[in-house]
Amino acid sequence: MDVREVRGMPTDDIHHKLDQTYEELFNLRFQFVMGQLEDHNRLTALRRDIARMKTILRERELAAQMEGEAA
Repeated sequence: MDVREVRGMPTDDIHHKLDQTYEELFNLRFQFVMGQLEDHNRLTALRRDIARMKTILRERELAAQMEGEAA
């Protein structure tokens, strides 16, 4: 998932996508332990996607907080 895609999404959609990504990461970790995972790079990609989404959510939170202080 690209940063531009995440920035274009509404906050509620990002939260929903974040939940889905955590669930997928859990399932891939389970497959990894069982020895069934073929694409190990997917674990890294999911962790980075989670970090991107959380970063953008935090940026939005801080921006809203700054707007509240300015008013």
